[in-house]
Amino acid sequence: MVEMIRLMREEPSIDEALQGLRSRRVGAIAAFIGVVRGETAGTAVEALEIEAYEEMALKELERIRAEALERFEVEEVVVLHRYGRLEVGDTILVILVAARHRGEAFDACRYVLEELKRRTPLWKREITPEGEIWVEGERRWGA
Repeated sequence: MVEMIRLMREEPSIDEALQGLRSRRVGAIAAFIGVVRGETAGTAVEALEIEAYEEMALKELERIRAEALERFEVEEVVVLHRYGRLEVGDTILVILVAARHRGEAFDACRYVLEELKRRTPLWKREITPEGEIWVEGERRWGA
């Protein structure tokens, strides 16, 4: 059984999550897979540290999932978010949305992503050759 909301240190199994979404009612699965970039705003990034207020983050992710299920005509939503130290190219975030039709799946996937970034207590710190930079949305502080 796939956990629909999960914070994890290890690499998520996208195949396992996809298998948990397949059913006779599902005609589309939209996916967002976020990965650690090796460069941001012209600055090299060596790694990314993600900190989480785990209990609160899980509650907020569950609220966002419930909102997406209610607001869009979708069958299921999966959110797998990593925390800890991640290297360039590592998967940070997987959002999968299963629906009867692609339009609702894509709309719900984008909604979950934008709300997650806006509301979930997760903090990113980029490790660069010049030092550490805290990231909030498109803003960066440090180094």
